[in-house]
Amino acid sequence: MSFKKTYPFLVLMGTAFLLYAIHKMVFNVLNIQEETFHYSLETLYLFFLLLSAIIFRVLLTVREKSFDNVGMSFLLATSVKMVFCYLILRPLLQTPKSDNPVERINFFILFIVFLTIETLFTIRLVNEKQ
Repeated sequence: MSFKKTYPFLVLMGTAFLLYAIHKMVFNVLNIQEETFHYSLETLYLFFLLLSAIIFRVLLTVREKSFDNVGMSFLLATSVKMVFCYLILRPLLQTPKSDNPVERINFFILFIVFLTIETLFTIRLVNEKQ
């Protein structure tokens, strides 16, 4: 594998690690206790990182085979990701709202951040000259 093919994954991992470090610092500064969370911060980051890496791989493969279908592949991959995220989020939605709203907000913020990363990657792929 050449550097050009691994570069997006390295950027994704670096960005995720940086965001994780910032997220951990914010939790420490605000004194938010993660022990009561259903899913740990590390588990959520690994889950979203894995899904994003799969989407990156799918988009790069589609780009090589049929450049015109990159956008539609992104929409399909994102829809599948949303199904997996709902399955993971379901236990959090079934708990009473007053228990721990921080965990739900945390999950949705992570979802939006990783969706933004994937969207920016897709925009760069589509705008690249062949």
